[in-house]
Amino acid sequence: MSASPAGKDSTLQARLLTDVEFLSDSLCAGRKTGTSGASEAAFYIISRLQGLGYSIKVEAFTTENGRIGHNITAFSGSGIRSAILLMSHYDGMGVIGDRFYPGADSNASGVAALLSLAESLRGREDLIFAFVDAHNANMSGASALKESLSSVHLRMVVNLDILGCTLAPPDRYWKDYLICLGASSHRVGLKNAAGSMHLYFDYYGSRSFTDLFYKRISDHKVFLGRGIPVIMFTSGITMNTNREGDVAATLDYPVFASRVDIISRWLEKN
Repeated sequence: MSASPAGKDSTLQARLLTDVEFLSDSLCAGRKTGTSGASEAAFYIISRLQGLGYSIKVEAFTTENGRIGHNITAFSGSGIRSAILLMSHYDGMGVIGDRFYPGADSNASGVAALLSLAESLRGREDLIFAFVDAHNANMSGASALKESLSSVHLRMVVNLDILGCTLAPPDRYWKDYLICLGASSHRVGLKNAAGSMHLYFDYYGSRSFTDLFYKRISDHKVFLGRGIPVIMFTSGITMNTNREGDVAATLDYPVFASRVDIISRWLEKN
């Protein structure tokens, strides 16, 4: 595994754990768009970003089923005309009947990773951090985000979606791994940042799964349609994804922290 200095690594693990635990707690009730739980998650994200000194913009939109969603964007500069967009959806499935879906890995992990990147990359005026609502409502939050950023030249989009588990590694020999979809032109830079972390540039070796997650069912697909280079970082779905068992305790925080550190160090060069 690519290791950070011990103190930094333990601090990052603790921060990721704190964020995931809050976002997957019953207070957030699964973060379904338009619910009080989603509002609790949004307030938490905004508070974390304000503590890091970011300018914040909250934009409301209406989903196809009439729910009100809220996208949160954060940036350091003003009048940004060219940027790298870093995004992660924060909504989840919520409560269905009497079943609570915490959504720790899907996608509190992506949100926690993005908050950590917002901290480690503070001061970069060419980065936009977007916390997107309504992934589970036909990705309408991503569509609203695309429209709101239509005047900005996006050099690249980086999407973080499910990053915390080691329960479904691509093969039985590797635990320390990261999946990087759409990253063919960045292989050298990513491998330099990864150290001994094992990188995959497809989804579990399956062309059909790779196309599904990269081109069809992930929020960044609206930007692919504009011809913008997109990279998706993920650790892949597990048997807990979209189930009641997707709780904070099932994430592998040492490996999770290493993944986030790799992405941060790679972004420092871009």
